[in-house]
Amino acid sequence: MRAPDFWNRDGAAATLLAPLGALYGLSVAWKAHHAKPYRATAKVVCVGNLTAGGSGKTPVALAIAAFVQAKGRKVYFLTRGYGGSEAGPAEVKPDDRTEQVGDEALLLSQAAPTIVARDRAQGAALADARGADVIVMDDGHQNFALAKDLSLVVVDGKSGFGNGRMIPAGPLRENVRQGLKRADAVIVMGHGNPDLGGYQGPLLNAQLVPEGDVLRGKRVFAFAGIGRPEKFVATLKTAGALVMGTQFFADHHPFQPGEIAALRARADSAQLVTTEKDFVRLKERDRIGMAVLKVQARFDDPAALGPLLEGIA
Repeated sequence: MRAPDFWNRDGAAATLLAPLGALYGLSVAWKAHHAKPYRATAKVVCVGNLTAGGSGKTPVALAIAAFVQAKGRKVYFLTRGYGGSEAGPAEVKPDDRTEQVGDEALLLSQAAPTIVARDRAQGAALADARGADVIVMDDGHQNFALAKDLSLVVVDGKSGFGNGRMIPAGPLRENVRQGLKRADAVIVMGHGNPDLGGYQGPLLNAQLVPEGDVLRGKRVFAFAGIGRPEKFVATLKTAGALVMGTQFFADHHPFQPGEIAALRARADSAQLVTTEKDFVRLKERDRIGMAVLKVQARFDDPAALGPLLEGIA
């Protein structure tokens, strides 16, 4: 789904749904209090957030994994496999499709072995059996089945926590103070100064930056099915692309051939461009002639990762 507009502001809809949001938040608090998490042999780093929608978790997870791999440690990614039919635990194979394991899992598997598991404890046990030194969870701050050695919470610098209400009244998965009590560090992605509710722990800043300059000066038509597509367009402009038009779909949208044909017609002489997550969801025939915006999380102070990952990497 696309995030409702009222998630970014208070109003009648948010107020009406607030009681349901309060119940949602209480359910997360109850789970946190009553959990009996599995303790993996491998060290577990969780890269999560407090809101629904894209905050930049996956690029941060990839950056953390690369840092750990550079230290000679064997990394496994662990993800729910959102949008896929595979319940797991199962290791992603090169010929898996997004319908099976989800787009995030396929993207992560290009950087390190990746396990899909709706039960994160079972997924971690499989990673242990495969000899993982470090498990990097992409999402899972509100999942209490697995004990974490390091919990990183990613916050979008611009949108922050929206209207400050919980799902379905707003974008929050849980109360900000409640969620940040479990955070070992907060990573603010992009420019901005979101209200962190009095959080006093380590604070890192990072930016989503495009890789290379192959799109510089090119006329493009951008399409995406991600949580915050406006960030994608902003990054395209940072990369020097000339954005002639856009088309946005629901998060994790399963593209159909007819939709791609319609997009090509709308693009006219401009080149179609999409995100890495969207690209892996496309059929091979639909990828022909399509550009992909590759991005990475770049920390303002890369040295700050060292103390955080001490004892893990």
